[in-house]
Amino acid sequence: MQRKTKETDVRVELNLDGSGQSSVSIGLPFLEHMLELFAKHGLFDLQVTCKGDLEIDDHHSVEDIAITLGQALVQALGDKAGINRYGEAVVPMDEALCRSVIDLSGRFFLVYEVPTRRHLIGNFSVELAEHFWRSFAETAKFNLHIDCLRGRNTHHILEGTFKASARALRQAVERNSRITGIPSTKGSL
Repeated sequence: MQRKTKETDVRVELNLDGSGQSSVSIGLPFLEHMLELFAKHGLFDLQVTCKGDLEIDDHHSVEDIAITLGQALVQALGDKAGINRYGEAVVPMDEALCRSVIDLSGRFFLVYEVPTRRHLIGNFSVELAEHFWRSFAETAKFNLHIDCLRGRNTHHILEGTFKASARALRQAVERNSRITGIPSTKGSL
């Protein structure tokens, strides 16, 4: 998928049945790290490039990367026949303990209960972590609940949320041989 605006030029390639390989070049080293570990722990193959107006700030790049990733997820899922649909994971990262729960329902909702202490990690605005997840889930139309159950170090907390979300999404997108058709009594997601 590609998204080009006056503010950014984003390209995302996503293989849900991958092995965790990634190549991420976006000009935001902390978010690059988060996307690399998202691919590794989700077992997704992920390539992301972004040329954005970072001289203004990181908002446009973070938002457009998340939107483009959401579009790639929609395309990769197709009609969602045979997938688990739901996924959940709880991941420790040193003193932090983070939980992510996903329903690939075709409806957007985000609950983000992640208190942090720092405003910046490198050139990444910590407040944009929530915006990243909101833009991703809204574009791909899924329910996403992310909680930090405990933690003090902002880096550890955000890393835990990305790892937990990767593992939850991996579980939700996996094919299940016992599921025939769309996993919904409505017949569509």
